[in-house]
Amino acid sequence: MHGFTAAPTGSAFAALPATAERGALRLEYRWLDAGLPDAPLAVFLHEGLGSIAMWRDWPQALCERLGLRGLVYSRPGYGHSTPRPPGERWPVEFMRDQALDVLPALLNVLGIDAATRARMWVIGHSDGGSIALLYAAAFPDALAGAVAIAPHVFVEDVSVDSIAEAKLAYETGELRDRLARYHADVDSAFYGWNDIWLDPAFRAWNIVGRLPSIRCPLLAVQGYDDHYGTMAQIDTIAAQVQHARLAKLESCGHSPHRDAPRALTDAIASFVETVRSR
Repeated sequence: MHGFTAAPTGSAFAALPATAERGALRLEYRWLDAGLPDAPLAVFLHEGLGSIAMWRDWPQALCERLGLRGLVYSRPGYGHSTPRPPGERWPVEFMRDQALDVLPALLNVLGIDAATRARMWVIGHSDGGSIALLYAAAFPDALAGAVAIAPHVFVEDVSVDSIAEAKLAYETGELRDRLARYHADVDSAFYGWNDIWLDPAFRAWNIVGRLPSIRCPLLAVQGYDDHYGTMAQIDTIAAQVQHARLAKLESCGHSPHRDAPRALTDAIASFVETVRSR
């Protein structure tokens, strides 16, 4: 666990037991508005280079707007969670593993019971958006709704090209230093994400066939200026999930919670309030 440090103030660790598929993990997590135990829970799933800290204050603002209790955590390999072992490469289906293994295990360890999960929202960005979709497809009757922000459901050339540019920026520019503020083992975070996305085998990754299993309310959000994905991603979601609602944001890149936080919050709040009014 090279570079592993204590969790920042306000965060804690959850110990996930080892399984046949993976070793034991310690995940950094943080509760938002924990003083509202009866409020519906929102679980936030970060992007491919994200962590608790990189969400900044947007999850808190959304929870306050909607009266939700929030849970944010750093996925394995990110933030102050267990780093990726040196030399280990993530499998092509790593996002499925996060949705079907790691997230349910974390909920179990934190005592999130079935009744709470039935009222739970999963809100994910980028890779986290894909994980949210996979979770919603796998547990179609066990959550209140899902929000996928700039998700990936198949691999586009624009994604691979931008990720290749990110590798160059990491190895020759200032990106590594910027990311090091948010990850105890920054190489673990970067290369875990970068290596699998640039692996030729990953070009065939596709979760479109799993989308029709989603029965909960679903909002998919995309910015028009996203260099990591096009509108084809959420248009494909709408074609596969007839009840899905789309939000297409102007003057917004790949990170709506940073590029257009008010527009994103308004879109999600409108959607959640519409679901509640039914």
